[in-house]
Amino acid sequence: MPTYHDRTNDIVDLCLLAGKIMLESGGETYRVEDTMMRIAASFGIPRSHSYVTPTGIIFSIDRMNSTQFIRIVERSTDLQKVALVNNISRRISNGELSLDEAYTQLKEVEKQKFAYSLSQQVAAAAIASGCFAVMFGGWNNFFPSFLAGGAGFYCFEMIHRLVKIRFFAEFFASFISGGLALILVAIGLGANLDKIIIGSVMPLVPGLVITNAVRDLMAGHFLAGLSKGAEAFLTAFAIGTGIALILSIG
Repeated sequence: MPTYHDRTNDIVDLCLLAGKIMLESGGETYRVEDTMMRIAASFGIPRSHSYVTPTGIIFSIDRMNSTQFIRIVERSTDLQKVALVNNISRRISNGELSLDEAYTQLKEVEKQKFAYSLSQQVAAAAIASGCFAVMFGGWNNFFPSFLAGGAGFYCFEMIHRLVKIRFFAEFFASFISGGLALILVAIGLGANLDKIIIGSVMPLVPGLVITNAVRDLMAGHFLAGLSKGAEAFLTAFAIGTGIALILSIG
């Protein structure tokens, strides 16, 4: 691998792009930091520093006037992009990609849309909700939980597109899921209201966020771990509040 000391800013831009894609796609903060420093080392810069939080990335190089910061606004779950960035990072470490080739490939990954369509996501959420209800309370709860879970997840996606605050989207989604579950049980299509509600809100539960929070805490990234834990707590609080409100009304 040739040295690129005369292209320090380009190396920093490459590292920041890789970190940005990973963090926006649901990667853990310690993995993002490690990937960025490995890329820099592969291009002849062994002493670099990265500081990653869920909302921003700072990257600098020792003894060089090159420190940059980027802010992360939108975060989602797209583990395919995380895997692709990891693969590019490994190829850089093996000397298979030049600086320009790596940057071009990362830009292509950034532009790609691997997310499933809304109809596919709603169908998956509905099936998952029904299966959770079966696991908790039997097959007679599958259909109502299937409907309530699918409707709740669809409302979550629609509201989140209008209001960029996940708390409100999760609150209204759980409220709608709980209300539909109440109606279905009232007309005799479900047997156990509590099991149906639990199954219907499972697609909204922040499982990946909780997992990443624990992994970041175990890796010593306390700020990132606590902030992700707080995000998961707010999500759980929104879901619980929506269900509690509809039950109090019903």
